[in-house]
Amino acid sequence: MCIPEHKILSTEISSRNVVTGTARAPHRAMYKAMGLTDTDLDRPFIGVSHTGNEATPCNIHLGRLAQKAKEGVHDAGATPREFSTIAVSDGIAMGHEGMKSSLISREVIADSIELMVRAHQYDGLVGIAGCDKSLPGTMMAMARLNLPSVFVYGGTIMPGFYNGKQLTVQDVYEAVGAYDSGQITLEALKNIENYACPSAGSCGGMFTANTMASISEALGISLPGSASPPAEDERRDKMVYDTGVAAAKLLELGIKPRDILTFEAFENAITILNAIGGSTNAILHLLAISHEARVKLTYDDFERVRKRVPHIADLKPGGMYVMNDLDKVGGVPLMLKKLLDRKLLHENTITVTGKTMKQNLDSITIPPQPNSNIVKPLDSPLYKAGTAVVLKGTLAPDGAVVKMSGVKITKFSGNAKVFDREEDAFEAVSKNQIKPGDVVVIRYEGPKGGPGMREMLAVTAALVGQGLGEKVAMVTDGRFSGATRGFMIGHVAPEAFVGGNIALVKDGDEITIDTETNRIDLLISEEEFEKRKAEWKPRKPNYESGALAKYASLVGSAAQGAITSPAW
Repeated sequence: MCIPEHKILSTEISSRNVVTGTARAPHRAMYKAMGLTDTDLDRPFIGVSHTGNEATPCNIHLGRLAQKAKEGVHDAGATPREFSTIAVSDGIAMGHEGMKSSLISREVIADSIELMVRAHQYDGLVGIAGCDKSLPGTMMAMARLNLPSVFVYGGTIMPGFYNGKQLTVQDVYEAVGAYDSGQITLEALKNIENYACPSAGSCGGMFTANTMASISEALGISLPGSASPPAEDERRDKMVYDTGVAAAKLLELGIKPRDILTFEAFENAITILNAIGGSTNAILHLLAISHEARVKLTYDDFERVRKRVPHIADLKPGGMYVMNDLDKVGGVPLMLKKLLDRKLLHENTITVTGKTMKQNLDSITIPPQPNSNIVKPLDSPLYKAGTAVVLKGTLAPDGAVVKMSGVKITKFSGNAKVFDREEDAFEAVSKNQIKPGDVVVIRYEGPKGGPGMREMLAVTAALVGQGLGEKVAMVTDGRFSGATRGFMIGHVAPEAFVGGNIALVKDGDEITIDTETNRIDLLISEEEFEKRKAEWKPRKPNYESGALAKYASLVGSAAQGAITSPAW
């Protein structure tokens, strides 16, 4: 296998810039110190990036999977070079100051992969990821570098079992609320804690990691069927090996991420997001990936697609089942086939196989579903329209998002209880100070204000655990975990830190939310708005040095994906 000489220019990223010619003898010497031969050096180099670490069960096995990817790359005629990058555990960072690092890690992951590839001039890339931000971070780097690349997911955790019920980490968070309100005993809480997470792999429901893995198939940036096999299933090893082979093949085909990540591919991604009832974080991440792919994507595109796509997968957190159950009935290809048959997908988008979406799906045979409750027929969906809803109004002029899967109400009006940090809101919830009819407002938690848009799972799960999931609403310029359920509105933009209208809310103000009309409004007069705007004063940043301060100084609005842009 070789790279055609006419494609190699000194200004392009190419391993030949590093290993060809007498001037590169020192470089070759260093490679030979790592065991490479002249034959290895004559081959194209493919970076094998992974986010393996001991911070989270989602990623603990990724170093082992990287070896399978390297085998595939090597057997396909290229030379693999393994490297790792960071990953933050959203579950372990949740509910405290550490969560501010989570979204920031998405940018660091993308930047670090870019820097490794640029520094060493790798010709292509395999990207292996597990926990939430490592998936979009890896895909962002692929789009940015625009070198032949294939993404592969580390796989889902198996569900835990207790008292005959499937468990995920979501159940542990909600059990905390149930315990605080006296609904369960400390012994029951401990048992749920002990049984919820039995293995390696990412959180088991259709939370952010499984959502983004499913989206990777719809985008065409990963191999068909790669999203659903569990982390410790032997099929996962083969899938990662095949990903290494596919990356080497893409070098020969000359197919690059921006050939795959077209506007139509992003519409396919929005389609699967709504069909599976996936995480609202996917909206933020798709906006960021599309920016790197140089594709213009807006909230209007999300709403346009959502309204024509039914929600058909009954998956946690709003439903009954987990990713492992979806895998048993055909995984993401089953979903994509159903959508394609109804002409809800763009069938001619190119994928990492070198074939179109339709060609890939036509080659996959899926047996009849043994359980049609997991994925409903399109004629009898869970919801006639998708569940990742964008709202706008006087409280969020630039937009906000809410996930409606599993939510039975579409409208809510109530009076605000305002908190300027997550911890204060959680304390109020744990002390049973939130009552039916309240709208819990948590602000100064946005991209700049937090910084980092903390996820509010500890608060939302505690509310659900107390039985308040649809008896209260919550509104924040921060984010929600993919495991969040209930009437919870996030990503409010503009955020409080830049003087957005959420900064003007006072205790007792009436707030109305209507997902049928896509409205979220603060019911005060125009004169009162102007008076409060005149009185509002900017706050001092929470961090004035270090990574969080750098991020806060560069990050933009959640309505554009909370991307970081150069200051000039």
